[in-house]
Amino acid sequence: METNIAGHEGVGRVVKLGKGVSSDVMGRLVGVKWVYSACGECEICKVRYVHCPHQNNSGRNVPGTFQQYVVSPLKYTTIVPEGIEPEIVAPLLCAGVTVYAGVTQASKFITQGDSIVILGAGGGLGHLAVQVASVSGYRVIAVDSGDKADVCMTSGAAEFIDFLKQDVEQTVKVLTGGIGAHAVMVTAGSEKAYESVPRLLRNLGVLVCVGIPRLDFHVPISPFEIIVRGLKIVGTSVGTESDVQELLKLTAEGKIKPQIEVYDFNEINDVMGKLAKFQVKGRAVLRLPQ
Repeated sequence: METNIAGHEGVGRVVKLGKGVSSDVMGRLVGVKWVYSACGECEICKVRYVHCPHQNNSGRNVPGTFQQYVVSPLKYTTIVPEGIEPEIVAPLLCAGVTVYAGVTQASKFITQGDSIVILGAGGGLGHLAVQVASVSGYRVIAVDSGDKADVCMTSGAAEFIDFLKQDVEQTVKVLTGGIGAHAVMVTAGSEKAYESVPRLLRNLGVLVCVGIPRLDFHVPISPFEIIVRGLKIVGTSVGTESDVQELLKLTAEGKIKPQIEVYDFNEINDVMGKLAKFQVKGRAVLRLPQ
């Protein structure tokens, strides 16, 4: 981090406008995402600016959203439709749009009705991935610990596997006619989850990488296996403003609903401890003092 103020996925109302900003924005509910700004000029930006190598990020190299007032450039600020609660919007600005983009990536290789295994399905990103994949018409096989089963099933999973009590590989094979899933999305930063992927995918399957394990970890799959089996590997990092607006539309229609636990800001250290122990179901949201 290059700033001493962390945080992104911030939601609040506009209280002051910079030069040239329309007065229509005053008082609107807005969101501040991970990508604070991008250069807008490089070849990458012309395709998908969220992968710009020159981007600035909230809570990384510009002051984040763990504060009562934030300055944000209008171009990269999300205007939130009225009628959606701020606590519901917050998890969509990073976790939600990341898995939305991940499902969109998978959709290039699979069709409605195909199976997608979601590892870490009861977590902050995972339960939203279950919802997005289910709404998109895929058959979701959710994998997590047994205490997350309710979250996964109410999010739209067709099947649930408790990785602590069941053989995940064998169960996935049984549920997919013996040949594996069409796609696997890893939403947890778990090395064991990534290590299991080659055994869960069918030939021609696609791995969608979302969860971030330690930086020196490598997925144990050889180029030979990728070639012979025709596997695809894609990564996704957050999503564009159009992705966010599409996700907010689904939310306003009641098709996406983050499972949240709301805490006061002074409980932040306790929340971080719970997250480290995987004790939060869905997404933790911090409410700052007014």
